[in-house]
Amino acid sequence: MEITWTCKPFKDLTNEELYEIFRLRLSVFVVEQNCPYQDADGKDLKALHVIGSLPSSTSSRGGELIAYARILPANISYKEVSIGRVITSKEARRTGAGKILMEKSMEFIKKEFGKVPIRIGAQLYLQKFYEGFGFKREGAEYMEDGIPHIIMLFTP
Repeated sequence: MEITWTCKPFKDLTNEELYEIFRLRLSVFVVEQNCPYQDADGKDLKALHVIGSLPSSTSSRGGELIAYARILPANISYKEVSIGRVITSKEARRTGAGKILMEKSMEFIKKEFGKVPIRIGAQLYLQKFYEGFGFKREGAEYMEDGIPHIIMLFTP
């Protein structure tokens, strides 16, 4: 699957990109996972937005957002830089898009912030996925919006 990757601060997102980001996040986190929560938490304004879209020239679905994550600078969610709202569309799952999304997110962090620790709050069932990128579990399981989560830390 060919994917075009970009990373933008909030102020550089187009209205269409912002709409697609919220559409994808709501369709998976709220509808698919049956988890009503306050998605617009104010952190998007300070985030870098990692966007994976199908190239316009490759299909009738060209330009469609299929993978997304947001990168938060240190001292917003955690004292470290963090990655959150990691998501792929149903169509992009099991294609490797999620793995590439994490690789790209970590590359963008290195480029923007240097070799820094990265902290995430991960859904528990994804622990092994994140361990594959060098994240290590810290502390006990906790519940967030009715879903078991864990804190994980990547140290370069």
